[in-house]
This record gives sequence, structure tokens and C-alpha cells, in this order.
Amino acid sequence: MTATDPERARVDAALHATLLRQAGVITRAQALAAGLSADAVDRRLAARRWHPVHPRVYRDGAFPATEEATVRAAVLWGGPGAVLSGTAAAWWHGLLREPPVTVGLTVPRRRYPRPRAGLTVRRRELAAADVRTVAGLPVVAAPLAALETAVELGARGPGFLEELLAAGRVGPDAAGRAHGRQTGSHGAASAGRVLGIALRGVRFRARRRLGVLLGADGPSGWVRERQVAGLPLELAHPVSRTAVEVSFPSPSGDDERTWRKAVLRRQGWSVVTVDPCDVLARPDDVVERIEGAVRPEPTGPAGAAVRVVS
Repeated sequence: MTATDPERARVDAALHATLLRQAGVITRAQALAAGLSADAVDRRLAARRWHPVHPRVYRDGAFPATEEATVRAAVLWGGPGAVLSGTAAAWWHGLLREPPVTVGLTVPRRRYPRPRAGLTVRRRELAAADVRTVAGLPVVAAPLAALETAVELGARGPGFLEELLAAGRVGPDAAGRAHGRQTGSHGAASAGRVLGIALRGVRFRARRRLGVLLGADGPSGWVRERQVAGLPLELAHPVSRTAVEVSFPSPSGDDERTWRKAVLRRQGWSVVTVDPCDVLARPDDVVERIEGAVRPEPTGPAGAAVRVVS
């Protein structure tokens, strides 16, 4: 072996490790840092061993041109502070099946990258809570990725977000907080509208499911759409004067909810509030909780307790 062989082996090993880690893509700066000379980089490009993807970002021809490689190359091109965003981020999190047609990036406001085909770049500052590292790549956190994707999908957006919320893959509270941190930024108003539609869809789905589980309008004694003192009740058990409301958790200072419960208590009713996501994800637990809250019949031939039929 010549004196240069050990050093060449070290450089080759460093390059290969980087390429393996990054699905076959590498930046010029990474190649130089691994020990490759500028001339050696240019020779690999001239020999078509490496293929330019973006300025100073290359793909090794020994690796396939995959969607992962496309996404990683985009973030590497974005440089320090670049974060994968939008549909590309949702796909990276596994929230979206189809790979992105356009790769979205968020870069700090101080940066002014030139437009590139197949890329969209947004200049903004992200809160630490909205950034994660997934498989070695900086990416917006799943709740924000879901919101951004729902907006990008247009008419498909509310349904997409509703499915994620209903399946528990994105929490309503987390989505709400992510939206709150984007207040005033481009697209925040659209995201808020889509989130509201999706939340209403989840709530409707949970109400319908719970009605079936409780045997509403059947021999169980549960009925739908009852009114007490002018207040509509979603699910009610008139015999035991128990009402169930399917509603997302609200701040402790929710005056309207407090007022509703006070009015119903004065009418002799108790209220059980259940989270729509719990109804969809843990229906047995929700039914058991409601069963425990149903009060015994005030009068009866044998003092039998009213039970919920699930």
C-alpha cells in the first residue's frame, strides 16, 4: 500500500457513511469536511459519479433517486436553520401517504434563498415547540405539519385533518396550540377555518357513535336532542336526569359551560362531559364512566338502579 492509501480509505469511509445517512445525497461542504479535495469533487461530477440536485448538493449515482433523497437534498440546500414544512413534513411524519410534489421549506427571516423548481420557501421564525428532528432531518412538528397540509390540500383539507384528529394521530389541543403560535402569519386564518371544520366533524362523529353505544331512542332510556329549561341536550336520560355532552376540553374559565351546568343543576339534572376523541379512541371507557355517573331511579318498585346499555 502507498502512504496515501490509509487516508484515502478514511475519506471514502466518511463519505460513504454520510451518503448512507442521507439517502445518497451530500453537500459540497460535507464532502470537503470529510477530506475530499475540491478538485476531487469536481472530478466526480465530471465523471457523472455524482449528479447535481441543487447548487452544491449532489446525489451519488450508486444510490437510487428516491423521494427521501429528494426531500433530504432540499433541506440540505436550504442550509442552516432550514426546516421541512407543509405536505413534505406531513409525509415525513407518516401523516400523508403520497409523497410531496413540491417540497416546502421554512428558513429564518434573515435568509433570502433564490426560488428553485420543485421547492417552496417560506421565511419565518418557528417556535421551538414547532420543530422536531425526525430521522436526522429538521421538520415542523406533526400538529403544525397537519395544519399546513390541510390548507395546502384545499377542499380535501378538512377531511384529511378530521381523520388525523379522530384517529388520535394529532391531538386537538396540540393542533390548537400550534395554530395559536402562528397567529398573524401567512395562512393562519385559513388554518383556523380548516381546524374548526375538522373539529366539528370529529364532534359530530363522536356524538353519533356515542348515541349508538348508549342505545339512544331504544329501551335503554337514552334519547337524543332533549330540551330542559330551553337548553338543548345532545344525549339525555330523562328518568335519572342525566345529560351527556360531547365536547372538547375548554379552559377552566368557560363561562357558558359553567352557566349551562348551573341551570341544569337547578332543574335537578347532572351533566357528564366527554371528550370526542375519547369516544372514538376509548369508547368502552367512556361508556363505563357514563354508567357510573347515572344516578339511581328516584322511585321504583324495587329501587332498581338505572343502567346504561352499551
